[in-house]
This record gives sequence, C-alpha cells and structure tokens, in this order.
Amino acid sequence: MGIEREKFLGTLADSFSAYYDLHMAQAEDRLPLAFRADYHSRAERYWLSKNIPIWGNETNEFAYIFSAPAFDRGLAAKCIDYALEKGLPMVKPHKEHQYTNIKVILVADSVDADTAKYLKKRSFSKNYKFSFHGFSTLKSAIVDLGTGKTVTNSAGHELAGYFSKLFAAEERSKL
Repeated sequence: MGIEREKFLGTLADSFSAYYDLHMAQAEDRLPLAFRADYHSRAERYWLSKNIPIWGNETNEFAYIFSAPAFDRGLAAKCIDYALEKGLPMVKPHKEHQYTNIKVILVADSVDADTAKYLKKRSFSKNYKFSFHGFSTLKSAIVDLGTGKTVTNSAGHELAGYFSKLFAAEERSKL
C-alpha cells in the first residue's frame, strides 16, 4: 500500500480543518508533533426567549497529531503523556460541560507489535465532580502507513473507521 507520510499529514490536516481549529507545531518541540487540532461545540435550548434557558451542553476535543518514521514504546508514551499534560489544563468543567476528549494520533511509516500492544492497552479517564461536571477520556490511535492498518485503544475505536475512509480516499486519488 505505502502512502507518503507528508502527503497523508496534509490530507489529515485538511480533514481536521473542516471542524477543528489547527495549531501548527513549533520548531523547538522535542517531540515529533505535527499539529494540534481543537474542537469546541455548544448547544442550547430556550423557552420563549433567550432569558429563559432550558439546557446547555458543551463538548470539546483536543487532538494531537504526531508524525515519525517509526514509534517505539518509549516515544509513544512520551507523546501520550505530553498530550495529556498539555490538554487537561485546557479543560474547563462546569455544570453544562459534557466531555472533553484528548485524542492522540501517531502517524508512522511502520509500526512494531510492541508499540501497537502498548497503545492498545493505554487508557485514561477522569470525571469532574462525580461526572456532574463532565468527564475527559484519552482516545488514541497509531496509523501504519506501510500496511494501511490502524490500532486504537478501546476508547478510540471510532478512529479506525475514520482512518479507513482516509486510506480509501488516498487510494482513489492515486488512480
């Protein structure tokens, strides 16, 4: 299969830019961070006028996309720890906060079995005031561009479908 990593990152950035705010990585970062994508959504309902709110709901996501020729277990752990360290302070829980997910996406030319196994087992969740003020979850995936396979943790299972659609779009663009 073999997709070029830089081209795939461009496609990924274009895909995220539809709903997310993109923040390109700074050159001084010691980790292979390509970009961060932030998503914020708020829904509200009112009765008769905006002065009488019935309910409000906020959801957020902070996606950290890392790119390297290969990730070993140590580098993958550093990337996930970095995303949690930078993403969790941006969570602002309150009574209308539903969730804030931290997504970590590792894009590599090849993936070894040990790193895939580590990522599959890695999880994190945190609730705020017994979930009355929402929760945060780690959703992670490692994308093997050589084989077109995606490995996710249990919370990030929907990322596998997302990447299979991106792989299909890349294959169609080659034709």
